[in-house]
Amino acid sequence: MQNKTCPTGIDTILSHAGSSPDDHHGFVNPPVYRGSTVVFPDVETMTRGAQRYQYGRLGNPNTAALCDAISTLEGAEGSVLCPSGLSACITAILTAVGANGHILMPDSVYGPVRHFCNTAAHRFGIETTYYDPRIGVGIESLFRPNTMAVYTESPGSHTLELQDIPAIAEVAHRRGALVIMDNTWATPLYFKAMLIKSSDS
Repeated sequence: MQNKTCPTGIDTILSHAGSSPDDHHGFVNPPVYRGSTVVFPDVETMTRGAQRYQYGRLGNPNTAALCDAISTLEGAEGSVLCPSGLSACITAILTAVGANGHILMPDSVYGPVRHFCNTAAHRFGIETTYYDPRIGVGIESLFRPNTMAVYTESPGSHTLELQDIPAIAEVAHRRGALVIMDNTWATPLYFKAMLIKSSDS
C-alpha cells in the first residue's frame, strides 16, 4: 500500500505515507473498513494463510496503511500497532528481554511501565535496574552478563530531561544489548531513533 515514489521532504512524506490511491479507485485515503469476518475464495487459501487479511482483529487495509505510514516516518520495517502506549512498551520489553534477563530502565520512566517492571516482569524472572537518565556512557557500569536491553525515554515522560541516546546506544550495542526507546514526546518528526546505531554497525 505504501507509495514508493514519494519524495523525501517531511511535509510530502506526511501527505503521502500510508496512502495508495491506485488501490482505492483514486481516493487519497483508504476507506474505513469496519468488518470483522473475512471470506476466503477456498479452503486451501484459508488453511495456508495465503490471504493477507484473515480476520478484522488481525488487521485490515486501514491498519496496514497506518503501519506503512509509521514505518515510512521511522525509517523502519514491520511496524506493529498496539491498543495503548503501555501495551507498546510492554510488547517491546517482552520481545527484547526473556526470563532471567536483565533490563536497564531510566528512573524517570513512565509510571505504568515501572509498575509492570516491578510486578509482572519480576514474576516472569526479568530483573530491572533503574538508572539516572542523565548517565550517558556511565551506563556501562550497570551492565550485567544477562543484560539484554536498555530502555530509554527522551524526553523523559514526567521530567522532560534529554538522554544522551547516541552514547547509551553505542555502549548497549557494543555489549550486545538491544535499545528500546519510548519516543512519545519527540516522535520520528523530531528524533529519528532508528538512525542511532553503534559506530561499528
